[in-house]
Amino acid sequence: MSFMATEERALKRADPHLVRRAMGGNCDAFGQLIHMHQEYLYRTAFLYVKNEDDALDIVQECILKAYESMGRLRRPEFFKTWLTRILINCAKLHLRRCSRISPGDVEERGAGERTSLEPAVSVEEKWDLFHAIDRLPERYRSVVILKYFNDLKISEIASVLEIPEGSVKSYLYRAKKELRVYLEEDEYDKTF
Repeated sequence: MSFMATEERALKRADPHLVRRAMGGNCDAFGQLIHMHQEYLYRTAFLYVKNEDDALDIVQECILKAYESMGRLRRPEFFKTWLTRILINCAKLHLRRCSRISPGDVEERGAGERTSLEPAVSVEEKWDLFHAIDRLPERYRSVVILKYFNDLKISEIASVLEIPEGSVKSYLYRAKKELRVYLEEDEYDKTF
């Protein structure tokens, strides 16, 4: 098993003792937890807004809300799930506040930037994929982002979104079906 895979598994479960200390008001413990999850938080926020500055704002808002409500976390072993739920709510709120992004905005905002999880694809292919994901209904978009960009298991997605596992599977199936249609439409439009 590679070092990165081992490190990723360790991040999925924060040290319960550290979480308990943060729940008790220890700022250093909370800071350590956030540091452990900062890349994950940014990557998830970026997938929602496709803009570095907006993603950083969302992460900052998420951290503030998490800090303010840390004492209300009931079970330390679900820290990452709880934090992800806060992040998604912050991203949704941000998207409601802002108008939808245009294709030109995505190119200006870094659609060509490559993250370590993305295969080498052209800017156009990324734009097509991001545009297709943006066209999905919110419930489908969330499961796609959590499953394929954050590599969460079905059970983890169900916990984050507070829906049954069967719904997650159904949403993924329907989302993939809709994405195929959207991407085929985009290919057809390019030929003319």
